[in-house]
Amino acid sequence: MEQGNRRPWGYFEVLSDARDHKVKRIVVNPGGSLSLQRHKKRAEHWYAVAGVGVAVIDGKAHELVSGCAVDIPLGSTHRLENTAVSDLVIIEVQTGTYFGEDDIERLEDKYGRV
Repeated sequence: MEQGNRRPWGYFEVLSDARDHKVKRIVVNPGGSLSLQRHKKRAEHWYAVAGVGVAVIDGKAHELVSGCAVDIPLGSTHRLENTAVSDLVIIEVQTGTYFGEDDIERLEDKYGRV
């Protein structure tokens, strides 16, 4: 795991960081939830590899289990939550023009990071 990628909900590691995409492995602890957020410069694709969770995209809930995927269009509000007792593991593929962490606009966050 890369230094500094721990978050209140779990952690992520960068698997690929190129000019035209970024790939992360995201691990969400049981009961953990990413902030409700959106991005101005990237779209995302989430593929579940382990665990059970819910992705909320523009207000619509999508159950995620191993083998399921969802697309998050550029500018869409989204959140990821682990609803199980084991880790939720997601592979996230980002496409767009910029992939920095400062392209996160947090709208709600149960850890007080808004």
